[in-house]
Amino acid sequence: MRWKTLLIASGFFVSGSAAGFAGEAAYSPEDIVKFFSSQEATRGICVGTEQECGFADRKPAGFNLRLNFDKNSTALTGAAKTNLDAFASALKTPSLAVATFSIEGYTDASGSDGHNQDLSNRRADAVVAYLAGQGVDKAKLKASGFGETKPVNDDPFDPVNRRVETRLVIQ
Repeated sequence: MRWKTLLIASGFFVSGSAAGFAGEAAYSPEDIVKFFSSQEATRGICVGTEQECGFADRKPAGFNLRLNFDKNSTALTGAAKTNLDAFASALKTPSLAVATFSIEGYTDASGSDGHNQDLSNRRADAVVAYLAGQGVDKAKLKASGFGETKPVNDDPFDPVNRRVETRLVIQ
């Protein structure tokens, strides 16, 4: 079976924001459903390079889900769990219950490549396990890790790079 990833990304980013840290989610399940429901899925074929087709510089729209990881850790903080609870509620709504999401783990550059790859896989797995524990169908969540690749900050050691992102997958 071939999977195609829709260019709608939502990221779980480490955030210093106070929102969601006092036991309140930084967003509501309705915000998440609205975000994904408002995106248009388009399919097309372009024969050529990424640059010729205009994909090289395209950045997917993102829904910033705040999820914190301490350095070298896969443990979810209380604030991260609160935000994942809102995300889980959204994924169980009729409009998103049929969707499949790719859960992608990342690290900063603090460890070796091998360690970071393993840590990013475990972070993605931790998010999938938590969401499944909240009643989200685990078959709708595809976990993978990407180590320190694709940092969101040019400083590879910045804690913001310790994150999990999710992408809506279409088949």
